[in-house]
This record gives sequence, structure tokens and C-alpha cells, in this order.
Amino acid sequence: MQKNIILVTASAMILVLSAFKVISAEEPREEDQAKSIAWYVAHVREARAMNQQCHDNPGMQSSLECRNALHALEISFKGGN
Repeated sequence: MQKNIILVTASAMILVLSAFKVISAEEPREEDQAKSIAWYVAHVREARAMNQQCHDNPGMQSSLECRNALHALEISFKGGN
């Protein structure tokens, strides 16, 4: 009987954690949506355009997308080291 209770409890916990993972997977995070620094280094035009958008919109300036675009421009123009 004790074994059955433990098995049912463990199964219920697994189901709850699985459901939580599915629910949280539906909401994309900013880190998942933002283009990487490497992508912006390879696409300097897009980095410039994003940097202009970030400059024009102070609310965006602290976003990961803006930081990545700016960092890529710094690397492109100053060099990697």
C-alpha cells in the first residue's frame, strides 16, 4: 500500500512538472527572440538599423536586442580585441 502511494505521488508530480514545462515553453523569452552578437557582426546593416531604432526609442535601449546590436557594431569597428 505504501509503495502505491509513493508511485501515485511521484506520477502526479511528474505530470504537474510536465504541464508546467509545456506552459512555460509557450511563452518565448527575450533571450530566445533576440539575435546574437555574432549574427549582428555578420549582418552589419541590420545592426546599424537596430541601433538606430534603439537610439530613437529610449524604452528599447536596455533590451538584449539593442545591447547585442551595439556590441556587434563595437566589435566591427574597433576589432575583436
